[in-house]
Amino acid sequence: MAETVLVVGAHPDDEVLGPGGTLSKHADKGDEVHVLIITEGATTQYEDEALVKQKRADARSCAAKLGLKEVHFGGLTDMKLDTTAHIEVNAVIEEVIEAITPDVIYTHSPHEVNKDHVAVYESTLVAARPESGVDRVYAYETPSSTEWTGGCRRQFSPDRYVDISGYVDTKIEAFLEYDMEVREFPHPRSEQAIQARATTRGTESGFKAAEAFSLVVARDSKI
Repeated sequence: MAETVLVVGAHPDDEVLGPGGTLSKHADKGDEVHVLIITEGATTQYEDEALVKQKRADARSCAAKLGLKEVHFGGLTDMKLDTTAHIEVNAVIEEVIEAITPDVIYTHSPHEVNKDHVAVYESTLVAARPESGVDRVYAYETPSSTEWTGGCRRQFSPDRYVDISGYVDTKIEAFLEYDMEVREFPHPRSEQAIQARATTRGTESGFKAAEAFSLVVARDSKI
């Protein structure tokens, strides 16, 4: 049976760098997939408000490449979610959950160096509380953030792998819609690094290519 899927990302490109292949696979099997980007992803880093429109256009182009249904924008200030009222971030996610009633949510891992990502994870758990109707929540890794946590901190530890052997090229093509975010190898946000990560996660799970997740919430009323 088809499901409604929501991916929550702090910034434009998180949604594809993390679970992009999995989202495209969901769409191919008939699931309705939505993207929620919490911040405008531009002004704090680049001091150019014109880039907000460009980022939104890039996000829609990326979603189209992945075959996703719709992109929702929270419009909160980039790189300041750790100083934004928790209830304000919660409300952005709650509004979309109420509108689309997702069965499954993908969100950031709490084991990140990026404080916006951690804030999104925490607010996702609030918004996806039992009365929300959400059945499952998974945390994804975000290249150039998850793997840069220090060794003294708890690390991202996946317990679910999705075979994306037929979706790596689609993921990379979709990411390239964010042309100003693409970096040269060996940066994690490069074409070669995305391919390498998918291959590495595949070797961990017996697939040619995979994406890794950790299960955060699982509620099953169907048994």
